[in-house]
Amino acid sequence: MNRRKFLGASVGAAAILTGTTREIAGRRESIANESAGDVIGRLAGRSLKELRDLYRRDLFDDFLPFMDRYVIDHKMGGFMCNTDFDGTNFNRNKSSWFEGRGAWVYAFLYNNLAREEKYLNVARKSVELLLKIKPSGEDQLWPADLTREGKPLRASPENEVYGDLFIAEGFAEYSKATNDRAYWEMAKRIVDKCLRIYDRPDYRPSIGQTYLGPEARPFPGARIQGVWMVLIRLVTQMLRMHPDPELEKIAARSVDAVMNYHFNPAFDLNNELLNHDLSRPTNQYAELVYTGHSLEISWMILFEAARIRDEKLFNTEVERFKRHAGVAWDDVYGGVFRNLQNVDQNVWSLDKVLWAQEEVLIAALFIIEHTGVGWAKELFDKMYSYVRAKFPLKDHGSPLWMYASDRRATFEAFAKMPKRVENYHHPRHLMLNLLSLERIIKRGGKTSRLFA
Repeated sequence: MNRRKFLGASVGAAAILTGTTREIAGRRESIANESAGDVIGRLAGRSLKELRDLYRRDLFDDFLPFMDRYVIDHKMGGFMCNTDFDGTNFNRNKSSWFEGRGAWVYAFLYNNLAREEKYLNVARKSVELLLKIKPSGEDQLWPADLTREGKPLRASPENEVYGDLFIAEGFAEYSKATNDRAYWEMAKRIVDKCLRIYDRPDYRPSIGQTYLGPEARPFPGARIQGVWMVLIRLVTQMLRMHPDPELEKIAARSVDAVMNYHFNPAFDLNNELLNHDLSRPTNQYAELVYTGHSLEISWMILFEAARIRDEKLFNTEVERFKRHAGVAWDDVYGGVFRNLQNVDQNVWSLDKVLWAQEEVLIAALFIIEHTGVGWAKELFDKMYSYVRAKFPLKDHGSPLWMYASDRRATFEAFAKMPKRVENYHHPRHLMLNLLSLERIIKRGGKTSRLFA
């Protein structure tokens, strides 16, 4: 579609970086100087405690009981995600991708919000199921799909590393829950393997149709913002558990790739795909900006900037997040679009996916928590009102939220989509924002002034 002209002027944030001299002129003042003050006040029309309690209800009263009743396989372990929003299970096959994600969700829940054995047991059984199909070869990947009992069904396509990285994320978080370093070490070996595969010049992930549809051409060796994104999230979590110089290098390399190379100063947006040497492509992917990933990676880079206390990185990413959120916003129906297929032609994918909306909420609240800046409050208020109005399925008898729909976010469009339960992005949003709200409330509703 030809969407309206992009919103907002280019922010011109300074490129950070880690060992390069590339910069963009006109860096704005420090985010701290734009803050609305120390006291955050109300968000989305609610007090902080009211909003916190609503997040808790969404997680503990709605999502987790549904998972426990319909999706978690208490007998064989793992997650039967081929389930409709009313609990109807269409088959009991499982996905290693969703197993790794689900193991992380329940281990993270146990580690941070509810130290109850029932949650740890869910993670344990998922990990045990995955270990049944552990590949024997050094550079082999986990099978993509498995039976209910844990027998391989389908190999991972074209050496796609996402699934193994999610498995590593689940193993690492489980290691923290059990205080068993062996799972952390296993996660590190998976990271090393995936990097070896990703660094091959002929690395050929199944990417084209996701971004540009059935006419997309192969792009051997492409550097993918989404891979750096998953690496950043995975290794920085692992580094919070145990120091490791090799993982620090991977984190720095991944941040550098996104901030200095995927960011395109020609239009102040992130290219999703680059050539293997990180140069800009001249093929049909040259104008591709996958806004969903750019919004998702924003909070991960902000988390990393907070971890390493890098104020320049934090401020630059705040401005880039603001830019991407403004460009991706649908002025007609609300919410953000996930995929700008061609910048110059202004062609967008028109569907609305819940995960992209929730990435905005995570990033906006984290910025609010540490700066209190007014525009982030306005964005959070606008997005939170939108998702609560459009995505919950309570009017249709379910505690779940739609995982995707059409541009207007209608139930009719969602009902025609594949039947599955999204077991990662939605609970991750609920847990991360719940923790953020708890930290703010603990500080008496004040910002952290992280870099003051």
